[in-house]
Amino acid sequence: MAVNLVNVEAVSKVYGTRALLDGVSLGVSEGDRIGVVGRNGDGKTTLIRMLAQLEEADTGRVTHVGGLRLGVLTQHDSLDPKATVRHEVIGDLADHEWAGNAKIRDVLTGLFGGLDLPGFESGLDTVIGPLSGGERRRIALAKILIADPDLIILDEPTNHLDVEGIAWLAAHLQARRSALVCVTHDRWFLDQVCTRMWDVQRGDVYEYEGGYSDYVFARAERERIAATEEAKRQNLMRKELAWLRRGAPARTSKPRYRIEAANELIADVPPPRDTSELMKFANARLGKTVFDLEDVTVQAGPKVLLKHLTWQLGPGDRIGLVGVNGAGKTSLLRALAEAQRTGGEAQPAGGQIKVGKTVRLAYLSQDVTELPAELRVLEAVQQIRDRVDLGKGREMTAGQLCEQFGFGKEKQWTPVGDLSGGERRRLQLLRLLMDEPNVLFLDEPTNDLDIETLTQLEDLLDGWPGSMVVISHDRFFIERTTDRVWALLGDAALRMLPRGIDEYLERRKRMIEEAAPAPAQAAARPAGTASSADSRAAKKELQRIERQLNKISDRETSLHAQIADNATDFEKVAKLDAELRGLIGERDELEMRWLELAEEAQ
Repeated sequence: MAVNLVNVEAVSKVYGTRALLDGVSLGVSEGDRIGVVGRNGDGKTTLIRMLAQLEEADTGRVTHVGGLRLGVLTQHDSLDPKATVRHEVIGDLADHEWAGNAKIRDVLTGLFGGLDLPGFESGLDTVIGPLSGGERRRIALAKILIADPDLIILDEPTNHLDVEGIAWLAAHLQARRSALVCVTHDRWFLDQVCTRMWDVQRGDVYEYEGGYSDYVFARAERERIAATEEAKRQNLMRKELAWLRRGAPARTSKPRYRIEAANELIADVPPPRDTSELMKFANARLGKTVFDLEDVTVQAGPKVLLKHLTWQLGPGDRIGLVGVNGAGKTSLLRALAEAQRTGGEAQPAGGQIKVGKTVRLAYLSQDVTELPAELRVLEAVQQIRDRVDLGKGREMTAGQLCEQFGFGKEKQWTPVGDLSGGERRRLQLLRLLMDEPNVLFLDEPTNDLDIETLTQLEDLLDGWPGSMVVISHDRFFIERTTDRVWALLGDAALRMLPRGIDEYLERRKRMIEEAAPAPAQAAARPAGTASSADSRAAKKELQRIERQLNKISDRETSLHAQIADNATDFEKVAKLDAELRGLIGERDELEMRWLELAEEAQ
């Protein structure tokens, strides 16, 4: 029988006049992996701080089993700024001791990219004080994971981690025996790691068995029972469940929740987006040209991030942009935004960016724009305009859009200066949408947003007719809101990935393995030569790629003919054009792989 590690008995906590937690009773047992969700400000962080006995309850009590070893990642670390990374993470262990420990090697490689901590000036001997918040947070997380506690409590552990880091952390936590309680808005991470969910709402905590997918189903079912037929049709939870069940295979492979009941619940829910209809609207608003890049080189100071890039962002394109930190994702968006802002006068270090005449760009950067602190939330939105056209006949007032973004009628009269970081982020995004752009650049839009707000934002973007580029480490958000994924892999090139983020992770893993030092027996082979087995495998894959390229070429010819034959059928042309662009991207990828294999086969 599993030992109960923490007991929460009839706990209440009040701030001002608001009860964050009201008579809550919970327990954490050995082997539990619990995800905590809820709106910002509803008490998630307060709950886990009380679990860790970092904060006292007003009433009730929290008890720990005797000798409990606890590891807690809070939003503000307690690292010694004068200490080195080595001192905080590894302690007094000699090099041969920690280097011989597989667990320590795994954590250092997973969180920092290698045992020598590439990116840190002095590796393990780097002093912590001058480091950034993100670097300090990874150090604090590494310290907890290496200490091997009985219970790990994590508050937003995926912040400052890239897609690879998040995937590694999920796999690492899955393999551990430690119990886990985790607050995060990263839904992919919750689905991979957690076996129970706590939903903090209006002073209470609702418990659900299973991960995020199971939670969505159970909550959708609960709301279905309580809702009228029309309200049920509008239910965002059911819409998200429909995407989970119909979407990426990784979402549908879990047998835990009742698949038949879920399918019945979403039987009348249409797909999230009507792509052809949105393309029609986007073409009407944008024309043929949005951003055309020809032989573009992007630099950050002396560092070349992208070179000889020829790429097109067309009307209605919904692009997810992923890549290693520092590869140039944000720099690319800034170069596009600067060209648009100056009417094409500001150009990158090399090449040319052509901007469509009708482009109205809204750019959500990672920085929260300062707003007059004395303005009320509603006034800050009405400062842009009173009503907004969201496309497809959807029009909203400033107040209605505020409510959709979690600013209820009372909250709309809160001074901007009194908002939290997450609320300001929401307000920043809301003001951008209020300006009726037809092109959206979203750089880490999920930062500081709770899951409910993310779901509402996704619903809003489903019907938004325009072009969109999203940079995010939130895999769920990328897959949910975009149609194609492009990647910057750190080699100054931009590549389309037909299989999305799964393909990105595979490619990154392959790049890391290829960059690793060769084994001694392999090193004996003359440089530039391959084993006969490798050569045979390369030739076999070359033949397969050549067959695929022939099929793509035939399909391209067919599509060009169909486009010419249906020139007056706008909707059909849009569909054919989208398929054609997808094929071109796939062909480019295959040709690049063919060149790599041709060298191996020699």
